[in-house]
Order: sequence, then C-alpha cells, then structure tokens
Amino acid sequence: PGPMLARVAQRAARPGVTCAVSAGEAHDFLAGKPVAALPGVGAATARTLCEYGLDTLGRVAAAPLSTLQRLVGAKAGRELHEKANGVDRGRVVPNAVSRSLAAERRFPRDELDPVRHRRALLSAGEELGARLRAVEKVCRTLTLTVRYADLPHSRTGSSGGTPISTTRGRTLGEPTAHSADLTRTAYSLYEALGLQRARVRGIALRAEGLGPADRASHQLTFDPADEKARRIEEVADRARAKFGPRAVMPGGLAA
Repeated sequence: PGPMLARVAQRAARPGVTCAVSAGEAHDFLAGKPVAALPGVGAATARTLCEYGLDTLGRVAAAPLSTLQRLVGAKAGRELHEKANGVDRGRVVPNAVSRSLAAERRFPRDELDPVRHRRALLSAGEELGARLRAVEKVCRTLTLTVRYADLPHSRTGSSGGTPISTTRGRTLGEPTAHSADLTRTAYSLYEALGLQRARVRGIALRAEGLGPADRASHQLTFDPADEKARRIEEVADRARAKFGPRAVMPGGLAA
C-alpha cells in the first residue's frame, strides 16, 4: 500500500522470493518486528523505546500515543504510532524521477571479518556505479548504513538484543557515477566508524542528490590511469549489458 511498508517488506524478503503485504495485513506483518526495522527509527530512538519495554512494533502500536510523544516528542511520537500501526501516508508515484539509488548487502550470518565488510562495500559500490551510469545520472552524496546484530552494549559478545544501525554520509568532491570513486568514499566512511569486532548483519550504500550526467562537471587530471580506468569502465558496462552483471567484475569479487 505504500513505500514505508515496501521498504520493510524488502528487508524481510529472502533473495529471489517476493514478499507481498496487503493493507489488511500490515498490522500483523509489522507487529513482531523490532522497532529498528521501521524506516526513520535510529539508534537513539530504538534505545529509548527498548528501555521502556517497547522493543517490538506491536508493543509500540499498542502503547498510548501520549506515552510515545512523551518519550520521543510530539511529532515523532505521532508518526511512530501511525507507522507501527501500518498507516503509511507516503504515496507511490509512477514514473517519478528517482532521488536516490541504494545497494544493500546482507551477510548469511553475523559477520565480524572486516575483509568481508570491505568486500560487501566493493560489491555495492560497483553496483551503484553501474546503475547510475545506466540511467545517465551522477550523485552528489553517498550514505553508508551498517546494520548490527545487537545493541551497542552487546557488540562485545553477549547475545540477544535489538538490531540497530549506524548511518554516515558524505558530500562528494564532485558529482560522480565512477564506481572507483564511490567505493573509495564507502571505504573511508566505513573506516571512520572505527568498528571493533562489530557483528555486522548488513551493509547498504545509498547514492543521493542525483542529477543528469551530461550537466555534471569533471575535474580534468593529468593522471593517465584515471582516464584509462574510466575507459575500461565503459567497456565493462557494455560487456555486462550484453552478457550479464557478472561478466566483468573486480578481482576481489571473483572468488
């Protein structure tokens, strides 16, 4: 029925499986999910709600509106109450111009290995770049979201808890659809988090501030390697369009 429920359903769907939620099923579909599964609920809000026992959307939906407004504020409390009850005021506009593109990578199990984290970032950066170039767009901002297995106090090894996430964004030096630039920025955002043995459940990159590629400026460089990389990227895009997305990929993703 709306984009908010679609985002939650997308996260719940297994790869290759369609997850459909009708308007009449929205309340039951949301009820058992953790509060952090709701778009717009950040780490601080999730912690506040969990401290008062409101750790699932079903409990949030059943809580008095006045209680939620006292905990998170008048406007945020009302929006939280509506969303937890499946009320989605967003509307799907057919053929609307995209304002952002996202690529998400989930791990089959809670992942501690930073090498695998970086491999997921590389894969997501390559996908975003290819999709941007396919629609002849460039982005001005890149946002990284890291979803953890547990609340911060349990990242050291204790079990249980509610999934939360950390989000960081950065405005790029110039608008781009170059996969290498997007991946370098993603690595920098990840390293700035300073994660120590964090059990990561998923990583997502979002390209925002999209604009036409033909109107974007590009700083000229005397580095022949940069121009060569962009020419190779163009050839790789044509090969993937003809033979599939895995026809050409970075060596780090070939294994």
